[in-house]
Amino acid sequence: MKQLYYLVPLLALSILSCRTQPKNNANAEIQANAKIDDSDLANDVTGNYNLPPLSKPGNGAYISGQLMYPLDNKPTPECHASSIVETPSGLLATFFAGTHEKNADVGIMTTRLMDGKWTPPVEVANGIQNDTLRYPTWNPVLFQPKTGPLMLFYKVGPHPRTWWGMLMTSTDDGATWSDPVKLGTNQKIGHLIGPVKNKPIQLDKGTIICPSSTEYKLDNGDVDWMVHFEISEDNGKTWQVVGPINDGKEFDAIQPSILTYPNGKMQILCRSIQNVIAQSWSEDHGQTWSRMTATDLPNPSAGTDAVTLADGRQLLVYNHTTKDGVEPKNRNMLNVAISNDGERWSPVLTLESKPAESGYSYPAVIQDSEGLVHITYTYLRQSIKHVVLDPSKLL
Repeated sequence: MKQLYYLVPLLALSILSCRTQPKNNANAEIQANAKIDDSDLANDVTGNYNLPPLSKPGNGAYISGQLMYPLDNKPTPECHASSIVETPSGLLATFFAGTHEKNADVGIMTTRLMDGKWTPPVEVANGIQNDTLRYPTWNPVLFQPKTGPLMLFYKVGPHPRTWWGMLMTSTDDGATWSDPVKLGTNQKIGHLIGPVKNKPIQLDKGTIICPSSTEYKLDNGDVDWMVHFEISEDNGKTWQVVGPINDGKEFDAIQPSILTYPNGKMQILCRSIQNVIAQSWSEDHGQTWSRMTATDLPNPSAGTDAVTLADGRQLLVYNHTTKDGVEPKNRNMLNVAISNDGERWSPVLTLESKPAESGYSYPAVIQDSEGLVHITYTYLRQSIKHVVLDPSKLL
């Protein structure tokens, strides 16, 4: 068992009483949301920040927020792990959906924003292997290279420790897709999986860097989480691997997002089980990385995403919580933070803060060609929410 010692002062939270959770259904969670007032909610689990109150559409930087489909008209019982991209014809989003995560009927869905509304999701990929075998699919990621077709990465397999990466491409902005191709293997990591959760970046010379990670089960039953990068110089035809950059001992870290700075400097922010968002830095366009360290921001072992804005600031979407303590805890609060240097962060928006058993999680974030920020995230495991922000008002 790994030691969780990075936020020792937070251990006091474990003795605090927790709010009773509603049963795992939409009506109970909606009722719970209605009963809990903002004044009941704790502010900052670390004691280092003043979190802003719950944001509402039309106030400040928060332009709009809508579910991609209503909870009472779901195409599938559950959904999770969205990704969003801007194409020449508009915004396209993807997520996996089915009976529940890990179920064989889980497939990859896409939806398009048209006239301000998201189209009904359609399944574009699944894990069918033959007439008698079907695996679940996982964590789709959309990416539009500077040249070449739109990319859709996803994973197939019974478990994240055994899954493999697939890639489809589209020449019509996601209206139709090529046949899926398996990404292959690499001696450093086994199966290539592409970007594990968050979008790749592309360097000026065309190099695509996919932030990725693996989960290794040890003989003693423990699991090591390690970060690596899958890099292509030819738009995904061939791949090389950098890393793993951590050993999974000091930090169990997965699902990195990449931030960029001048002169080839980069930073990754990662999910960890050490109660903090972990980070590492590169000074050479991602070829080598520093020892992983803790940021000042908490993490309840939940996915985050981040983007470098056109004005040079860094924007992070994350759960400003840990697993234990008073509500909102775990994935029951979702936040936005801004930084000028990637080291000092300022929480600027609270997107969600009402306790709900399935919570708000796995954000994806991009900035579009007009400068607006688009965030998608899992809403109660039953829909995907799309939020639009004006970053010029995030001060």
